[in-house]
Amino acid sequence: MKVLGLDVGTRTIGVAVSDAFGWTAQGVETIKRVENDEEKDFERLDTLIKEHEVGTIVVGLPKNMNGTIGPSGELCQAFADKLKARTNLKVELWDERLSTVAAERMLVTADVSRKKRKKVIDKMAAVMILQGYLDRNQ
Repeated sequence: MKVLGLDVGTRTIGVAVSDAFGWTAQGVETIKRVENDEEKDFERLDTLIKEHEVGTIVVGLPKNMNGTIGPSGELCQAFADKLKARTNLKVELWDERLSTVAAERMLVTADVSRKKRKKVIDKMAAVMILQGYLDRNQ
């Protein structure tokens, strides 16, 4: 079974998936969120879970640099709880501090234009979150 990695934000959800062996993470897509319509997010995730035969979901948990959890982290925890109840899959939270910064640096180093970076940054952050999780579990 594959692992799905999510970078959950208020406007988008970056999505990545592992290979069947759980060695590498690949970006899948960025889901554009509709305000006050979380059901659409879950419907799209349901489709991706079935399509990629996912057994575990990793949700990035944005912590403050001192390790505390702020409002964004609380939203991600609530999202993860709803996802677990809806899918009955194993859902884990993964410390995502600086994942977006690392993704941004990677894209800048690769000379990706600012316009293109904006379109893929959340997907790349999901890749960073998932790859960190996979590396820890190998």
